[in-house]
Amino acid sequence: MPELAFSRRSALRGLGAVVLPAALTACGVPAAFVPEDRREGPDRSARDRSLAFSNWPLYIDTDEEDEARRPTLDEFSRKTGIEVRYTEEINDNDEFFGKISPALMNHQETGHDLVVVSDWMAARFVHLGWAQKMDRSAQSNVAEYLDPQLRSPAFDEGRLHTVPWQSGITGIAYNRKALGRELKSVKDLWQPDLAGKVTLFSGLDESFALLMQGDGVDVTRWTEADFHRMCDQVERMVRKRHIRRFTGNDYTSDLSKGDVLACQAYSGDVIQLQADNPDIEFVVPEEGAELWAESLLVPNLARHKANAEALVDHYYDPAVAARLAASVNYVCPVPAAREVLAGSDDKETAELAENPLIFPDDEMRRRLVVARDISSVERRSFAKRWNAIVGL
Repeated sequence: MPELAFSRRSALRGLGAVVLPAALTACGVPAAFVPEDRREGPDRSARDRSLAFSNWPLYIDTDEEDEARRPTLDEFSRKTGIEVRYTEEINDNDEFFGKISPALMNHQETGHDLVVVSDWMAARFVHLGWAQKMDRSAQSNVAEYLDPQLRSPAFDEGRLHTVPWQSGITGIAYNRKALGRELKSVKDLWQPDLAGKVTLFSGLDESFALLMQGDGVDVTRWTEADFHRMCDQVERMVRKRHIRRFTGNDYTSDLSKGDVLACQAYSGDVIQLQADNPDIEFVVPEEGAELWAESLLVPNLARHKANAEALVDHYYDPAVAARLAASVNYVCPVPAAREVLAGSDDKETAELAENPLIFPDDEMRRRLVVARDISSVERRSFAKRWNAIVGL
């Protein structure tokens, strides 16, 4: 299982990269948007059987005896003859955006054929016209097996430019034995017996949807008023010292040590925490929880677009998706992989098929929604208010 020392969902971010395109436009630099018909470059896939794939650390299967080997990538290369130059260089969404945005803004190659970023960042690429439309006619597995709940997010209707790599749920984790009762609702976080024993995520994109859902908001179409009402509530809890602190991925340490009893949490992390402490539980609240994804996209002018599309489709083969899910323990975006795991001769692997945090059941899915993203116009003022509350 991936180590908990790092989480791709909870890397802290500043505002610099967020406002870059708007700031340049205001200074007289031409708008950064690239029309669809100017995104593709000469594709060298046929004569150069390779591609450059950039991902987050600890986000792919590795060989137990040799961690430098990645079995599902090796299988792809054997089948297709395509060499994959795989790098774990994405440690922060905004940092990576800042690294490649000058090239994309100036209509230059980035050197990347395929990258994985969080969906709120993928939304930025799509809105700027910096992600190429994929050829779904060459991706039969994606067309058949992609999770219906992830098929058409607001930022990329029809998933034309992005495809989920892995998915997950932002919910509540708590130590049931230490607390002595169940948690069922976001509102339960504010009960007096949890004063000073609650943490929330410091990142705006990671926090806001679940907190709004606790107020009964439909986060597929939330408004500015909904956002500020949520902030008002969090500010009150900060003044009362009810919230112990705002965290990145270090919430896992707080929960494990007992410094906190309940917190915002990611489903994939909790699966790993439960291996050491079965008293830790994960809750999809009664009001609902956010279903999110980190997605694959092909940046503009990628040299090996067809090769990249073939690799994406490889990971939507249920057998391949099952091996990846068994390794990283996030929500699998290929529900058909569940049957593959269930048929495993290995007992622990087969049990993963019954884990609702990897394959949500129908009852859980009814409470999961994909939140609409924060627009570029909203982001500057919203982040300013949120960061003031959090102390960033």
